[in-house]
Amino acid sequence: MKKTLILASASPRRAGLLSQMGLTFECLPVDIDETPGTGEPAADYVIRLAKAKAAAGYRRAARPGVLVLGSDTSVVLDGEILGKPATVDEARQTLQRLSGRSHQVMTAVALATADGVTSELSITDVTFRALGSSEIDAYCRTGEPMDKAGSYGIQGRGGIFVTAIRGNYSAVVGLPLDITACMLAAAGLEVWADWPS
Repeated sequence: MKKTLILASASPRRAGLLSQMGLTFECLPVDIDETPGTGEPAADYVIRLAKAKAAAGYRRAARPGVLVLGSDTSVVLDGEILGKPATVDEARQTLQRLSGRSHQVMTAVALATADGVTSELSITDVTFRALGSSEIDAYCRTGEPMDKAGSYGIQGRGGIFVTAIRGNYSAVVGLPLDITACMLAAAGLEVWADWPS
């Protein structure tokens, strides 16, 4: 039976990364509670959310042969999860905290199939140079920080802040391609099978 791939996300960045892999897929955004549990470690949080998204998408898709990908990304500074900013002031404060420091980007990928839900975690260290208040203000005015964990997009204008990255670039964008390809292959969907010669 041919596998149907579904991305349980409305993220254009995750969709773009899946397209980069040469995959055909459907997008099926899901709505889940993303509130961190009291004292919940960041790694546990992103894994829980990725699995919840994949499972919710699988229930909604409800058809044979479907594979549903869920993913979640958190920016973590000193053990604290820095989510998406609610206001421009919050984005500005977050960027000031990240200025001149290293932080972690944790991205979990989950795959829901008829056999259940599996997950993997990617952790990448990202270092920012010291940022001036005028460039932080200019960046916030672009609107780019407002829908992104940690108030920046490495694949966009926020990339000018990054001096070093140790780990997986695509995971910082929102979906680790290496992990995703291996998980899909293990579930019977080899991403390279339909690549043109």
